Amino acid sequence: MKRNIITIDQDKCVGCSLCINACHQGALKLIDGKATLVSDSYCDGLGLCLPSCPTNALKVIEKDVSEFESERNENNDLHESKNERDEVKMSEKKNDTLGCGCPSSNAKELVRDKKMVKEIKQVSATQYDQPISELRQWPCQIKLVPTNAPYFDNAKLLIAADCTAFANANVHRDYMQNKITIIGCPKLDDGDYSEKLTEIIKNNNIKSVDVLRMSVPCCGGIENAVKQALINSVKMIPWSIITLAPNGEVIA
Repeated sequence: MKRNIITIDQDKCVGCSLCINACHQGALKLIDGKATLVSDSYCDGLGLCLPSCPTNALKVIEKDVSEFESERNENNDLHESKNERDEVKMSEKKNDTLGCGCPSSNAKELVRDKKMVKEIKQVSATQYDQPISELRQWPCQIKLVPTNAPYFDNAKLLIAADCTAFANANVHRDYMQNKITIIGCPKLDDGDYSEKLTEIIKNNNIKSVDVLRMSVPCCGGIENAVKQALINSVKMIPWSIITLAPNGEVIA
């Protein structure tokens, strides 16, 4: 099976890092002053980094998946956090292997400690019998929300990756309370969020910005977009990054 992947002409590369910032997968790094594809398995082959290159050093080529299948498995072991290695076991069935090969799409079975789950359920039964939604506005998708919506004024803003609310059952209680929450997925949505987020932050009195993301590389896109928006808005606003593992545990 073949799939698309990025290749870099090192002679043309000037080390500007623009392609690295545009890559949502964390597949590109600056090494010895040159942009380098650190792992074939991390590249999704969509080519979102191409327009950012001022010297046309990047291009998309076709590559046989079997050439980097072993590398993908090795890199997954190296890049998974200790928490993920302890809590997550890989489900590697031959028929379930996905052609794109990117870490965000790797099939995993989440295994949780039964005693811990039982204790959590007991606490939930006594303290959180009737959980309520903490969503304070509609719409909540970054692509749909109007930048001049009145609820943004004097708001504490939570910018969350779509998957976080499913990975961690307490996202509403622990992260969304008293905040305006907007969500998105840089891997599935077209374009860059930074322009719209810049308008939201620049045109409203935002009190703070929290980013809730998953540990998978593509979630770096939402983090980078927020950082760029803060820079573009030229505002000094308190901000933080919270990272969740696929099993919902906070790892950073």
